Amino acid sequence: MVADPSPFAYSGGVVAPGETANIRYTISETYLGDPVRIPVTIINTERPGPTVGLVAAAHGDELNGIEVVRAVAHEWDHDDLHGTIVCLPVLNVPGFLAQQRYLPILDRDLNRSFPGSETGTSAKRMADRIYRNFIAPCDFVLDFHTSTRGRNNMLHIRANMEDSRTNRLARAFASNVIIAGQGPPGSLRREATDDGVATVTIEMGEAHRFQRALIDQALDGVASVFAEYGVKPAETVRWPGWRTVIHDDLEKTWIRADSGGIVDMHHDRGALVHEGDTICKITNPFMTEDDTVEAPFTGVLVGILENPVVYPGNPLCHLVELDQDTRRVVESLQSTGLRNGET
Repeated sequence: MVADPSPFAYSGGVVAPGETANIRYTISETYLGDPVRIPVTIINTERPGPTVGLVAAAHGDELNGIEVVRAVAHEWDHDDLHGTIVCLPVLNVPGFLAQQRYLPILDRDLNRSFPGSETGTSAKRMADRIYRNFIAPCDFVLDFHTSTRGRNNMLHIRANMEDSRTNRLARAFASNVIIAGQGPPGSLRREATDDGVATVTIEMGEAHRFQRALIDQALDGVASVFAEYGVKPAETVRWPGWRTVIHDDLEKTWIRADSGGIVDMHHDRGALVHEGDTICKITNPFMTEDDTVEAPFTGVLVGILENPVVYPGNPLCHLVELDQDTRRVVESLQSTGLRNGET
């Protein structure tokens, strides 16, 4: 028997079935005692279904996810939705205003502060207000991120694949690459998943910009998840064309520079490279010396350097291994000009 739709309650308000509320919710105060408020949109439909959280900009300079969450909240037709959608497009408002990754207050990482504490640091108090009111009531959460500045990620999922609920959620998003792991302590996906709220991280693109192709790809992923869970029954769960789940039995590594200089990257994010292929070259200002960086194994470049200057030890690219069957599929797709699940 399906339960009747119920109100969504948070500290300070209630959103009844059939209502949509746009809220500016106070999570802290400035030095002047003015409120620090985050935007929240809650769509509580009249049809029973799960409670879904969509979260972006836990790091204030990671912008792609903001457009994904705003589109679902304000551009999608909600007439055929089931359940409740909790949309948090800008989680780290102080960082967003400063256009920096961390909270300006003591340079703390909001995404290492969950589930938070009512009596802890500034970051933990903010995290507590967010978590108790808008994350804990959810059945599952999609947490959107980008790479840090100077790097660029293909769209991929990070999830605890040993948790059956999170495994289902990660596969429903229809990304080509899923990197398995719990996530670091204090991260939203780890703490929420451990708390019984299945949560995955979606990595996509780079900081400080909107990348429309990735935003559209992520929106397709959201629609696929909504289809899987009956939130949007008219949609179909998508298959991305190929998929690899990177467990401990497959290699993954950040390849780092062994010399300083200027980088000439030979491949884009999402490219398949074979063992021994040249990934990039590092040259000095006079181009009299170069350091050729080769792929140590065959795999996909999940992330690449965008800022073309490096010190020794700086990351150049994130390479993940493909099993032989998946590699054959990717090679076939690339030979016909398709990549990353494009059709």
